[in-house]
Amino acid sequence: MEQILFKNMASPGYTPKISSYIAMGGYEALQKVFSEKITSDQLIEMVKKSGLRGRGGAGFPTGTKWSFIPKNPALTKYLCINADEGEPGTFKDRQLMEKDPHQMLEGIVISAYAIGAHTAYIYVRGELDLAMKTIEEAIEEARKKGFVGKNILSSGFDLEVYVHPGAGAYICGEETALLESLEGKRGKPRFKPPFPANFGLYGKPTVVNNVETLSNIPYIVNRGGEWFASIGVGKSTGTRLFSLSGHVKKPGNYEVPLGTTFRQLIFDLGGGIINGKKLKAIIPGGASASFFTEEHLDVKLDFEEVAKAGSMLGSGAVTVMDEETCMVWAALNLMHFFSHESCGKCTPCREGAPWLYKIMHRIEHGEGKMEDLDLLVSLCGNIAGKTVCAFGEAEVAPILGTLKYFRQEYEYHIREKSCPINHSERLATIGFP
Repeated sequence: MEQILFKNMASPGYTPKISSYIAMGGYEALQKVFSEKITSDQLIEMVKKSGLRGRGGAGFPTGTKWSFIPKNPALTKYLCINADEGEPGTFKDRQLMEKDPHQMLEGIVISAYAIGAHTAYIYVRGELDLAMKTIEEAIEEARKKGFVGKNILSSGFDLEVYVHPGAGAYICGEETALLESLEGKRGKPRFKPPFPANFGLYGKPTVVNNVETLSNIPYIVNRGGEWFASIGVGKSTGTRLFSLSGHVKKPGNYEVPLGTTFRQLIFDLGGGIINGKKLKAIIPGGASASFFTEEHLDVKLDFEEVAKAGSMLGSGAVTVMDEETCMVWAALNLMHFFSHESCGKCTPCREGAPWLYKIMHRIEHGEGKMEDLDLLVSLCGNIAGKTVCAFGEAEVAPILGTLKYFRQEYEYHIREKSCPINHSERLATIGFP
């Protein structure tokens, strides 16, 4: 299979420097845009034809998102890059930023030109020091070559690109919370509408795109929207990066065409389950995605097919659990994360998440009651869909998913008043410190 985003870094001797990127054909797409005088409307149409969908989680069509920006050239517009990768198990954007920052940067310049923005902010998760340093260096290299700054390639188009470190709050991966944080306020989601395309950063029209999404743009410009659309399946076009982790022999980031199955990703690329164990559960798209089981191995990595099967592709983090994993313990750990990361704006989420964690904790530690199971379901129903952002749906997904497929394990904990797994010994055997 032809790789797109990982092709450069797979080449021997490739570095994040601009000289390496140019040697691999980098910035040819940007030069093509200006030398062939491709208009913003033509660029938007090209991206629409490609079928490229957002790689951050929601999967919204990128070209359509761009087309919502008002055409009035007198309006100030912004492009914001969501590099706040904070979902447990997700580490693909980090690799793109640290190993090949210029393909993202070239995508940023082309995308900003397409929507008429002259300022772009890259919002990077604060812990990613190396990524921020690498991007800062890349921006300066690009500036010296005339790819960023005033009058880019003598086109008359100006663009300044800034790196903005986040403080490490999960909610700032949500686009409106990211905008609030960029404005210097506490990162909390906004009510929508109005949507960022009309009222975004500082109240101006704004597009928020993910790192992986924008990294695809130079290749679409060079090879055409039809070429990109020919890869993948149905409405899920192109390749996608998946962060594979958990009980697999070869964890890591893998680039595969959308439409590849979970079985191919986990067993062909990931080498299968460590220590010869059986597969028990899969989180198919980050911590906020409902669990799958062995029966879902032949489901395709396809936005629609995964949704039809009851979950989502989300952030692209595929976490694998073997037959010796306690699913109550797994859901409890995810609930601990969501309880800690709730921004506190909405009462159902702010009060509900700690309550869910408290119930889960007592079940895991042999102090639960059978009626707790109905209480969990009732609480989840009073959180999902009742918050400003999708955080509410995210935090209940691990509980509802494990209750759906592994209810007997909850009942075992309550009936036997203990967890069947010794987690200290378990983590030691799979190499956790």
